[in-house]
Amino acid sequence: MPQIHPTAEISPECELADDVQIGPYCRLSGRVTLGPGVRLLGNNYICGPIRIGAGTVVYPFACLGFEPQDYKFKPGMPTAGVVIGEECIIREYATVHAASNDHTPTRLGDRVFMMVNSHVAHDCTIGNNVVFVNGAGIAGHGIIGDNVTLGGNAVVHQFVRIGRLAMMSGDCAVSLDVPPFCTVNERNRIGSLNVVGLRRAGIPRDQITLLRVAFRELLRNPLPRAEVVAELRRRGENCPPLAEMADFIAASKRGITPGMGRRPRNAGRWLQSVHNGEPEAL
Repeated sequence: MPQIHPTAEISPECELADDVQIGPYCRLSGRVTLGPGVRLLGNNYICGPIRIGAGTVVYPFACLGFEPQDYKFKPGMPTAGVVIGEECIIREYATVHAASNDHTPTRLGDRVFMMVNSHVAHDCTIGNNVVFVNGAGIAGHGIIGDNVTLGGNAVVHQFVRIGRLAMMSGDCAVSLDVPPFCTVNERNRIGSLNVVGLRRAGIPRDQITLLRVAFRELLRNPLPRAEVVAELRRRGENCPPLAEMADFIAASKRGITPGMGRRPRNAGRWLQSVHNGEPEAL
């Protein structure tokens, strides 16, 4: 039988596994389904439709399943809600918003770790083993692959995709797609491969070497996308990660975050400011 603190408010529509634990002052409204071993530690606000997988732990003041921050969405409109995988950790003040449609939920995979004040917006799809460090967030309709890490206060623009095993440094922002296995070093710039992550994921050393060469020759400096994709596919015939990177880049609709070898968009203006001795250039 679930352990429910007497101060908790549970909607009659909720479905709770026998060993669920619900702490003080939690409020569950609508169709909320909690799998085996789910623990709500207290002061959690959860709005259905939402399904939370087995073993997930939700810390105080996390808010899950509330209406999306979308001007098109009006209060009371139908929503597909949220699906959260198994063994996730959702820390204090984290938020996951419901979908803005009635057919495809906002979705978190298994073993997602959302640290304090992190945010997943409406209609996002988050893979397995993803880490949101404190303050990190992704805007609506974003897609994050497996084993991605977003550093503290890192933010992702709406409709952006982050490839598998990518990593964003703290305080970075991206409005373009980030290819798999890459590291975002500054705003809209990839500076290297996530070599540590590749090793931890068990990628063979020879494939990591091929990825490093391809990154240096094809992604660090500006090249036409079609040329990059064709060369990655040629090299990827004997290296699956390179083929994966080629498919990701070919499917991009927003464009790919450029490498550090490409001149920043505002570099010309900055150099002109330096030449003119303008104060804002200092």
